[in-house]
Amino acid sequence: MAPKFISFEGTEGVGKTTAIDGFCRHLDELGVAYVRTREPGGADMAELIRGILLNKNSILHDDTELLLMFAARADHSYKTILPALDAGKWVVCDRFIDSTVAYQGFGRFHGEQSALDKIDLLIKNFVPRLPDITLWLDLDVAIGMARAKNRSQADRFESLDTSFFDKVYQGLEYGFNKNSERICRIDASGSIDEVASRIREAVGL
Repeated sequence: MAPKFISFEGTEGVGKTTAIDGFCRHLDELGVAYVRTREPGGADMAELIRGILLNKNSILHDDTELLLMFAARADHSYKTILPALDAGKWVVCDRFIDSTVAYQGFGRFHGEQSALDKIDLLIKNFVPRLPDITLWLDLDVAIGMARAKNRSQADRFESLDTSFFDKVYQGLEYGFNKNSERICRIDASGSIDEVASRIREAVGL
């Protein structure tokens, strides 16, 4: 099979990590070589930027946050994603550009068209490869937030209130409506096995 670039998206507590764990186990069973990675992060400099972005003590202007996301993404793309695909490996990524549209475009900038235009411009100029398939794990925000409370320590984003994540959800829905040929909306309710089955069906595995 030709290598694919798969990204997973969702609001907090939807079960992304569990879903990615299961999907990677399935790739192992199929004998598919892959690289598992994440955003922000996934390469040496990108991980340093991740530390700044997620640190609760970081006080960042919204534009600074947005540009740091794209700086990390450039490092990640050129050092990890493209080399893996060139080597014939699949890439399984926890978050990518759709999180930026949702978290920064809607969470920070409230879906203002000028901000979305700015993000589109950055994507066109600084993202060399888009995912082949994006899996949006769709779950009610309140349910996800309740699950996320069980985490040991919230980072700079996880500590934000429900109203912020309501806007993030709107951003994910906006992205889906705009890019439905790439983004698959996955019902993230139900058992782990049920969600895993929906994911495999969407990817064609």
